[in-house]
Amino acid sequence: MNGTERAALLQGMRHYDEVAAAVDERTLEILERRRRTAVVRGRGWLMRRMLLAADLTGLSVAFSVGELAFGGSARPDTVSRPLELLLFALSLPLWVVTAKLYGLYDRDEERADHSTADDVVGVFHLVTVGTWLVYVGAYLTGLTHPQLPKLLTFWLVAIVAVPAVRALARGRCRRSIHYVQNTIVLGAGEVGQAIARKILKHPEYGMNLVGFVDARPKERAPDLGHLTLLGGIDDIPGLVRMLDVERVIVAFSNDSREDVVLLLRGLSELNVQVDVVPRFFDLLSPAVDIHSLEGLPLLGLRPPRLSRSSAYLKRSVDVAGAVVGLVLLAPLFAAVTVAVKLDSPGPVFFRQVRMGRGDRTFRIVKFRTMVPDADERKAEVAHLNKHAHNGGDPRMFKIENDPRITRAGRLLRRLSIDELPQLWNVVRGDMSLVGPRPLILAEHAHVSDWAGRRLDLRPGITGLWQVLGRDGIQFEEMVRLDYVYVTSWSLGGDVRLLLRTIPLVLAGAAP
Repeated sequence: MNGTERAALLQGMRHYDEVAAAVDERTLEILERRRRTAVVRGRGWLMRRMLLAADLTGLSVAFSVGELAFGGSARPDTVSRPLELLLFALSLPLWVVTAKLYGLYDRDEERADHSTADDVVGVFHLVTVGTWLVYVGAYLTGLTHPQLPKLLTFWLVAIVAVPAVRALARGRCRRSIHYVQNTIVLGAGEVGQAIARKILKHPEYGMNLVGFVDARPKERAPDLGHLTLLGGIDDIPGLVRMLDVERVIVAFSNDSREDVVLLLRGLSELNVQVDVVPRFFDLLSPAVDIHSLEGLPLLGLRPPRLSRSSAYLKRSVDVAGAVVGLVLLAPLFAAVTVAVKLDSPGPVFFRQVRMGRGDRTFRIVKFRTMVPDADERKAEVAHLNKHAHNGGDPRMFKIENDPRITRAGRLLRRLSIDELPQLWNVVRGDMSLVGPRPLILAEHAHVSDWAGRRLDLRPGITGLWQVLGRDGIQFEEMVRLDYVYVTSWSLGGDVRLLLRTIPLVLAGAAP
């Protein structure tokens, strides 16, 4: 944005001169680009239409594959291909309505971290129910007798194609300026600053953090000092209009309950998404149950226990997935073995003692990515630990561009291939495909009290810690994420975490 454009925009904010002068360049750029395009529709409008197009494309691809595979084997009792195409086209509005009933178009606007992985179960239900309705409807009306192989092909392709095209659509939306939501955090205390830190760490959420609103703010941490203090709670309606704010996050402000409730009721008339951090949020998980008592909403906390049937199901999925993975990846394992041996002297595998379920230790297995004497040289590179500086957490140990890493090791780590031998740990029963982070003994020594429940389940190759931050999160946050995972486990949650891990691994492949 040049100086003339900035001056023109600030002139339109003359009633908030002090705030306008403090707003960062990113916010001003977003406002100016939206003003030039004269588009007032936000993320919800954009995403709903892109996902609608994605669903129609995915279903059409599945229909085309079925036609190509079985279109030439028509029987006398089936309809002609043009009529079949017409019937499919006429059914598309019903598919869209059913997807709407499943909530597949509305969650991106509300949930900042919503991803295609969260849609997989809904898409599976949609395609399964829709396919059977087509079969039953055709049978009852007598119009045709659909070929089961063709329907099965449509079903298989659709449950893959629809999520795949949805992922592409989301990627396209997230590159649009209209996907970004200008966001204000009400409350500049510890919780508000923690929220701000998470927003800044995850630009893929599409939230541009404009600043804080708090009449009595706490001193901001050094890494948040650049964020603007926009005023008090009474200024929010004006800020929403002036700065095109689409999301307000309420994070324990010092304002009275009555003032906050009055504000939130007013924001509903301004088309603003409101997120409220609940009390006792440390105990809550995304799977928390909301019920009511005489019209008063209650948050239900289930007893954190895993039934025998659930434990058996989780273990069965782990073993099946690990065995299949080891078989399919055998050629890759052979190639990596050769690469590690040719790159540097020493063993192919790296084994290290980790703390497992029920405080029982085990040896984790990875492909070796460092020089053989890496542990002996740890003290001489300790000063490079990124967690030991700038307010970091020295309990965590991570070095960017660690000099002990071999050439082959850098590639293996970037692609996360070094983690694959842990599938053997899963087969042995030491680990799970999804679970808490497997800590070394020195890190586990800092886990105490309630946090010990994180090892009620086996450590995992991936988990919440991997998807939400990996080595970039603080120790307390990592432990809390593990506790939330263990106390709210579900098979569907494991599937979503596995699916969300895949794009992270693929992104790591980029230079």
